[in-house]
Amino acid sequence: MSDIVKGGLYRHFKGMYYYVLDVATHSETGEKFVVYQKLYDDRDMYIRPLEMFISDVDREKYPDVEQKERFKLTSGRD
Repeated sequence: MSDIVKGGLYRHFKGMYYYVLDVATHSETGEKFVVYQKLYDDRDMYIRPLEMFISDVDREKYPDVEQKERFKLTSGRD
């Protein structure tokens, strides 16, 4: 869980920005989920398994993407 910054601004590898609100734990399985909000359009909120959130981009599916991480912590000035 130390890989996620609560209140952090993250850039998705496709270019859009998201704000991480918290990390939640599934009450029955113990699985960790990232709770985050998109910072465009209707600003929907989402959850995603922590392991998926911190994973690298699938290079077979997206060979031309420059960003290594699926979501990258950023200052917003990148």
